[in-house]
Amino acid sequence: MDLGTLFSGKIINRYKRFFADIELPDGKIITAHTPNTGSMKTCWQPGWQALLSHSDNPKRKLAYTLEFLSNNETWIGVNTSRTNHIVEHFLQTKQIPELKKYSEIKREVKFGASRIDFCLSNGAEELCYIEVKNVTLKSAENMAAFPDAVSTRAQKHLGELIKLKKQGHRAIIFFLVQREDVKAFTPALEIDPNYATWLKLAEQAGVEILIYQTALKGNNISLKGKLPLKWPNV
Repeated sequence: MDLGTLFSGKIINRYKRFFADIELPDGKIITAHTPNTGSMKTCWQPGWQALLSHSDNPKRKLAYTLEFLSNNETWIGVNTSRTNHIVEHFLQTKQIPELKKYSEIKREVKFGASRIDFCLSNGAEELCYIEVKNVTLKSAENMAAFPDAVSTRAQKHLGELIKLKKQGHRAIIFFLVQREDVKAFTPALEIDPNYATWLKLAEQAGVEILIYQTALKGNNISLKGKLPLKWPNV
């Protein structure tokens, strides 16, 4: 998937959740929008390489958006507003074997008081609901982990998927791991033990857990492959 033109820089600081000061190659310091509500733990340190997109929209207060950061081992995709677009591309191009049979893709489908990221269908076959999570946290055991901060909203999404499964639909939690320096995925028990509990309950209820890893080369992001799920010792 072509992400368009990306500009390089170095991150100086991330603050107030949605702002990052970036030094451009010419020494100019700009403030970039950072569309990420998480802690971004293990995703940045001052001086790390950054990739930015740029918008010419005059209505925007900040022209640059922070897209990726590098720890010199891997690029880490921190723009969570892109996550669903990336997954949608992989769905449309039939790159996810478990989901290749579906021909219709709907975004932001309402269910109860929530909206589920995707609803897939194929004629008279069952509906398939998918909730997507962007994963950037690296655990002390060198595994991808989620969430990177306590998230009651993410817990709620698992509850909704359980309800959908009980209604006879196919329900999937899809973790998109946007860093290449990890070989497995685990729920972040030490950060949000309730989420780990909900994820186990979801699995027991028949909710499928899909974990796919991306790779960035130039301005192109691709699907690298699946990662195994490792449950923490409790």
